Amino acid sequence: MTYDFRDKVIVVTGGAGGIGSAMCHRFALGGARLVVVDIDQTRAGRTAADLPGSGHAGLGCDLLDRAAVQGTVDTVAAAHGRIDVLVNNVGMTSAERFDVRSVESIEREVDLNLLSPLVTTRLALPLLRASGDPRVVTTVSLGGIFPLGETPIYTASKFGLRGAMLAIGLDLRGKGIKAGSVLPSATDTQMLRQEAVDGGNALQFQDRPQQPADVVRAVVSLLDKPRLEAYVRPGESRLVRFALLAPNLLPTLLPLFRKRGERGMARYLDDLRRRGLARQVGGRWELVEEA
Repeated sequence: MTYDFRDKVIVVTGGAGGIGSAMCHRFALGGARLVVVDIDQTRAGRTAADLPGSGHAGLGCDLLDRAAVQGTVDTVAAAHGRIDVLVNNVGMTSAERFDVRSVESIEREVDLNLLSPLVTTRLALPLLRASGDPRVVTTVSLGGIFPLGETPIYTASKFGLRGAMLAIGLDLRGKGIKAGSVLPSATDTQMLRQEAVDGGNALQFQDRPQQPADVVRAVVSLLDKPRLEAYVRPGESRLVRFALLAPNLLPTLLPLFRKRGERGMARYLDDLRRRGLARQVGGRWELVEEA
């Protein structure tokens, strides 16, 4: 079965980011009408304007503001009357260690990564039910299976999101709505680049970061063949799930992977430097602002 994108109304949160904009472009190429939702109204509008086809819109929305989310849903209702596919793609992380982070930053990350997809999905249900073939796709992470010591709040939010979306997928399946998640590993986006220059979690650099297009292919495969989860790199998913069979061994096993990850992160930073995306200033890495 191949999913037919023609005339589908697809809402993508975090739609102006690296993965989100790649999704929007692929869906628009198939003939869908995209609603690009992003906290940055200007970027959302620009992303929508650059998409192939017609009927696209860019909406600014702070997904932590429930009234703003409801307003966005109402705007989609007025324009289209339904949502065929809701893609929960928004997310954030921080390289700041747990023992020095502010409580407010912890709450914000959990709220954005875990709570906002649940609230958005719940508020969108009336429009999803108005579709003939409603779908929900959520971008989780392999961090939703494997604990990342340097980023425990990201781990907590993604563990929770994975579990919630598995349960929601089971619940909604009998009500005519197909819900599933994609679980990518490190992906070459602005978020990963920032994490790398900030000295974030080295474990995710065991291999070269995948590209947004790789994640998009996993999303399309989930639409082609609905299921609860899809993995961008199946080999990685098997490895992390195997490691969790004996979690008490993690303190012994992780040092074996950390050095390889640190070498991988160094290669990634050097690659960013060659691409003109990062530079070293006074021994510290920083991103180069893109034009």
